[in-house]
Amino acid sequence: MTTQEVANRLVELCRKGENMTAYDELFSANAVAVEPENIPDNVTKGLDNLRAKTRNWFESVEELHSMSVSDPVVGDNFFSCSMSMDITTKEQGRSEMSEVCLYQVEDGKIVREQFFFNVPDMQG
Repeated sequence: MTTQEVANRLVELCRKGENMTAYDELFSANAVAVEPENIPDNVTKGLDNLRAKTRNWFESVEELHSMSVSDPVVGDNFFSCSMSMDITTKEQGRSEMSEVCLYQVEDGKIVREQFFFNVPDMQG
């Protein structure tokens, strides 16, 4: 798959809430995910660990009120999109979140995903 095809398919699956299918179809076995630096354990390596991290996140969500994913923007072997969610989680209650997601593609598979969003200061 080309980077554009991977990008289009990822956006399609995310819009349907089929994130686990995206891992099965589109990610390399050695893929890496990077969250903002002030999040504990902000780097996740390996497809099985990415699946587990995503599964844990979905299990923390009590209700997904709304979600949107922008069309992808592709440049060379990278693409980005924005994602916005209005969710209620078990630990933090209801909140709105918006992030920019950057993906790197090699040999038709996503090898790296990085998320950019503001993280509230949890220290006081």
